[in-house]
Amino acid sequence: MLAPNHAGGSTDSKLLRQEAGQWLKQLRESRKLTQRELAERVNINYYTFISQIEAGKGRVPPESYQLWADALGVDRVEFVKCLLGYYDPYTYRALFGDLSAAEGDIVPTGDSDTAAEAAR
Repeated sequence: MLAPNHAGGSTDSKLLRQEAGQWLKQLRESRKLTQRELAERVNINYYTFISQIEAGKGRVPPESYQLWADALGVDRVEFVKCLLGYYDPYTYRALFGDLSAAEGDIVPTGDSDTAAEAAR
């Protein structure tokens, strides 16, 4: 059974997906990548899928988290942790407590294998 505000049609989950999309868009733009370039890096044939994710109409597929983190030059664990805060805040809270950490921005440290998370 799903949690009350976590059903697929929930307004809250739609808003969180939109926020995740905006966060991903900001990450992509800060790396000076176009949607087409990101799509190529994450092995997606249609860059419009990136647009759908950024608009909150889709989600990053879990099997491609590593590709996305690498493509965006961020730490995989921090990337997935932030996505979890948007996509599944109940699980995030169960694992990490305070949700505010997931609302931060991942910033590159100059090394594509590491990243720091800064609170908004």
